[in-house]
Amino acid sequence: MPKSKVRKKTAYTPPSRDASNRTPVKVKGPTHPIYIAVMLGLMLAGLAWLVVNYLAGDRIDFMLALGSFNFLIGFALIVVGLLMTMRWR
Repeated sequence: MPKSKVRKKTAYTPPSRDASNRTPVKVKGPTHPIYIAVMLGLMLAGLAWLVVNYLAGDRIDFMLALGSFNFLIGFALIVVGLLMTMRWR
């Protein structure tokens, strides 16, 4: 069986590292502690809302009036807290 021809590859030349054509990158610092407290507070408030709904929802008048919207409120608080984690540095 005949041997296949070997192709010669050109040598890799990295791009020049000229500092004049680079744009400076602004590095952001860590997240403010209040942001972290609000983020964790929202997640815990949503969890607490759901727990209270399960344990005492039938004895609290405004929760009884909300009905199944209690699940929407609890999960919405948790989801907003989780969405805030994406901006946490």
